[in-house]
Amino acid sequence: MAEGPVGIDISGARRIPLAVVVAILAQTGAGLIWTGAAAERISVVEQRLDHASAIGERLARLEAEVESARASLERVEKALDQGRRP
Repeated sequence: MAEGPVGIDISGARRIPLAVVVAILAQTGAGLIWTGAAAERISVVEQRLDHASAIGERLARLEAEVESARASLERVEKALDQGRRP
């Protein structure tokens, strides 16, 4: 008995070659792996951004404290220059 190429019968008249089915499955698997890796990279970047945001907020608070200390120091220096107690 002579048989045609190996494949999957999708209707009475058509057959999809097995190589095409294997290629589609392999590409789908590779796509899922790539998607998982991309999601992990995005997650890492989001964590770094959250950390950077917290650092920026802390820096802003420190700048405000330094400015307040600078203003206090200027008042003390001005009082000392005028010869009175701060």
